[in-house]
Amino acid sequence: MSLNESTVEDAALSWFAELGYELGHGPHIAPSEPAAERESFNEVVLEGRLREAIHRLNSGIPKEAREEALRRVLRVGTPSLTQTNRAFHRLLRDGVPVEYPRPDGSIAGDDVRLVNFDDAHANDWLAVNQFTVIEGQQTRRPDIVIFSMVFRWA
Repeated sequence: MSLNESTVEDAALSWFAELGYELGHGPHIAPSEPAAERESFNEVVLEGRLREAIHRLNSGIPKEAREEALRRVLRVGTPSLTQTNRAFHRLLRDGVPVEYPRPDGSIAGDDVRLVNFDDAHANDWLAVNQFTVIEGQQTRRPDIVIFSMVFRWA
């Protein structure tokens, strides 16, 4: 058996499948495909899956506040990639702070959670190979990208 990039990629995908990850193929979920999960190649977040995860994990928070949290996650950006990664990590770790009106007119504050850290098995893990991202004139295609969305709240 020859050891090449494809062999290593296939072995890694098999390993993720054994761990219970859903497997996806980047070209199948790419823009303009029947199973597309993003509108353009510059999108790196599977927005529909994230929206559903936010809803299921934070069902007690009003829809408008959950949508605001989604918008904030999608707009995380700073002048430096390192700062952006740190800002996103804070949101991932601590939740997205939101405010919304209560029925009595007062304002409530809450954190919209993005991941279930209490039960890792309650998260939906997705391993996608050949996930193309285009930013400006740069095209990148990592062998495997891992997504985690909370679909099952235990």
